[in-house]
Amino acid sequence: MGGFVMSASAVALPHLLALKTAVPPYTLDQTVVSERVRVQFSGRRDVERLLPVFANTGIERRYSCVPIEWYAEPHGWKDRSALYVQHAVQLFETVALSCLAEAKLAPDEIDAIVTVSTTGVATPSLDALLVERMGLRRDIKRLPIFGFGCAGGVIGLARAGALAAAMPSAKVLFLAVELCALTFRRDDLSKSNVVATALFGDGAAGAIVSTAGNGPVLGASGEHTWPGSLDIMGWDIEEDGLKPIFSRHIPTLVGREFGPVLFDFLRRNDISLGEIETFACHPGGAKVLEALEQVLALPHGGLADSRAVLRDYGNMSAVTVLFVLERMRVREAQRRTLMTTLGPGFTAAFLMLDPSTDSG
Repeated sequence: MGGFVMSASAVALPHLLALKTAVPPYTLDQTVVSERVRVQFSGRRDVERLLPVFANTGIERRYSCVPIEWYAEPHGWKDRSALYVQHAVQLFETVALSCLAEAKLAPDEIDAIVTVSTTGVATPSLDALLVERMGLRRDIKRLPIFGFGCAGGVIGLARAGALAAAMPSAKVLFLAVELCALTFRRDDLSKSNVVATALFGDGAAGAIVSTAGNGPVLGASGEHTWPGSLDIMGWDIEEDGLKPIFSRHIPTLVGREFGPVLFDFLRRNDISLGEIETFACHPGGAKVLEALEQVLALPHGGLADSRAVLRDYGNMSAVTVLFVLERMRVREAQRRTLMTTLGPGFTAAFLMLDPSTDSG
C-alpha cells in the first residue's frame, strides 16, 4: 500500500502561536458569596462550621455568567443547560477571535478545532455550534473532549499539539470553557457543595497551535490514572444539576503520590527537574498548591502565578491552568515550562513547553 511516511528526524514540532483568555461579565466577591451562603442556609445546623472555607481558599473574587441573584432561585437541568450552551459558545467566540487576531489569521485559515468542557452537555457539541456561529470552514476537523475536568486544559492542549503534528502546517484552534458556578445547588448543604461554591468560577481560554510559525514548542506530554481512584473527584448527576465529588484526601494524595508519577514522566522523556525553569500548575486549591510546592522543592508561595490566578479567578476547572500560562507570559518569556494538572480519573497530566525554534 502506498502512503506518505515521515522519518523521525523530519517530524515537525507544534508551536503555540496564540494564547488568550476571557471571563463572563459578573464578578463574585468572595465575602459577598460567603454572606449569601450564610443567609441561604440560615437555620441549618452545619452552616457556621462550613463557612470558614470561604476565607481559607485564598480566593478574593471569581466571575460568573449569571448575576449573583440567579443563585437564590431554584434551577433544573433544562435551565442550567440552556445557560451553559448560550454562554459557553459566546465565550468560545470571544476567545477564538482574540486568538485569531494574535496569530494574524482569518477564520477560514483554521483547519481543525479541539474543544474541552465538562460542566455541561451539548449535542450538537459546542465546536459545531461555534462553526455555525463564526462561519468556520465546512471541512474543518472537530474533536470535542468531555470528562477530564480540571485535567482538560493540559490534556486538551496536548491533543491539539498531537493533531497539529499529524497535520503539518495546519492551524489547530484549541478552546476550553467551564461554567463551574452554574453547578451551585441552593438546597444542598453538603460539604462538597459548599467547598465547590467557595472555589469555582467561570472562564474560557484558547490557543492556536501549528507546526508552521514561531512560539513555544509543545513538547513531551503524558498522563497517569491511579487505580481505584474513581471516587476522588468528579460529578454526580442529580435532578437539579451536577453535584461535585471532592475527596478530602486530595492534598495528601498529591503530597504522597504526585512526585513519583511526575519523576517517572520526566525520566521517560530524559528531562531533569533542574532543567525546568518555570511551573504552570493548575491551582485546584490552596492546600493542593502547598503540596505541589513541596513536591517540586519550591518555597512556600513559589507557585506565585498559580496562587495569583486562584486569588483573582478561583478554580475554573480545565481553564485555570491556561490562565496561569497566560499570566506567566509564556509566549514572550521563552523559558522551559512544565504544565501540570489533576482531574477526575483520578488523573495527572503533564505537558512541556520548550523555547521556540524557527519553523515553516
